[in-house]
Amino acid sequence: MSHDDIEWRVSDGLQPYAETLAAMEARATAIRAEGARELVWLLEHPPLYTAGTSADPAELVVPDRFPVHTAGRGGRYTYHGPGQRVGYLMLDLDKRGRDVRRFVHALEAWLIATLGELGVAAHVAPGRVGIWVDQADGDRGGEAKVGAIGVRVRRWVTLHGFSINIDPDLTHFGGIVPCGLADFGVTSLARLGTVSDMKQFDDALRNRFDSFLSALVTVPQRA
Repeated sequence: MSHDDIEWRVSDGLQPYAETLAAMEARATAIRAEGARELVWLLEHPPLYTAGTSADPAELVVPDRFPVHTAGRGGRYTYHGPGQRVGYLMLDLDKRGRDVRRFVHALEAWLIATLGELGVAAHVAPGRVGIWVDQADGDRGGEAKVGAIGVRVRRWVTLHGFSINIDPDLTHFGGIVPCGLADFGVTSLARLGTVSDMKQFDDALRNRFDSFLSALVTVPQRA
């Protein structure tokens, strides 16, 4: 099954979070109930914080800085805002092996390969979620987080996905402890001196999508 079977949607402007979440959940329901097309949805949000299922209220450092939304995904607090590419994935794991761990590992590898195409050497770190790079300014542990991953699977359809910091206002992360990791900083592709153009990232992401799908198990569908 190729990416031609999956809808790609790139939304311009800043998409309101509550409405986006409702649309994502409706599409996931339709994929399972009606056989709707799977969807990769790329967008940006206005400044906001989201709380995952493991969010600790103590890690919301400035509660009244931006709106806070309950996300329903795994993980803790994270930030979304202009200059950050958010990708929501509504994929049917019934067709792809019903292996959530494999899906997450393939997602990590997809983002790392995408960043590699843009000249950024990214990696995952044992015991820490997300996508990491060598810290640009050399402090706070020598590494910084450039991307977050938070997913949910409902009736074997995926929801939520990832965010990659292209060129956001990094001071906005100061209102939370991002993903509960107080000892590490956050960075962006612009700060790393590589990419500040959203389309350039999107194109690299699309180039690597077939490899991502190939890393999942395609289950033959009954006639």
